[in-house]
Amino acid sequence: MTASIVLESDRHLKWSAFDVLERVLMVLCGLCLAGFTLSTLIDVVTREAGHPLLWLQEVTSTFFTYGVFTGSAVATRRNDHLFLSALTEKMSGAARRFFEVFNRTVVLLVGVAMVWFGWQNVITGLGSFRMPSMLPMSYLYIAIPVCGVLVALFSLEQIVNGLRNGFTAPVGDGMVRDTGL
Repeated sequence: MTASIVLESDRHLKWSAFDVLERVLMVLCGLCLAGFTLSTLIDVVTREAGHPLLWLQEVTSTFFTYGVFTGSAVATRRNDHLFLSALTEKMSGAARRFFEVFNRTVVLLVGVAMVWFGWQNVITGLGSFRMPSMLPMSYLYIAIPVCGVLVALFSLEQIVNGLRNGFTAPVGDGMVRDTGL
């Protein structure tokens, strides 16, 4: 049996159906990081050897772009990014509930904006091409709206589950503290 990807203290905010998606995204993020590192190393070595491979810069920037946007989506689900909790951790009751929903709604709206404006970039990128591959820029830009969909989805997941189960971690007896009701 594999270990759960979600901390038990966060399980009340997560749907287990998305655990597989999170695991896949984390693997993709790791592959992007490894690809970015390896392509950068090869680029430096070939340049120092006097035989640069210009296409490696394109590969490196692609791994970097996909890694950043994949990592942003994963971090949103894990509450590690785009979310400030220091203020709400000191609150309780209805005030905490309001600010937890407010914070996640702002992140959800950022995700929706990424979808909207990212898609516009994808369409615009059909007329611009990367050198030396001559691939349309859209293949790079598609990471933005995909990330936006995931950020919005993971924010919605936490809002729904937080309103149902409370935003604080469960205590030892299985009850959830401070639901704000």
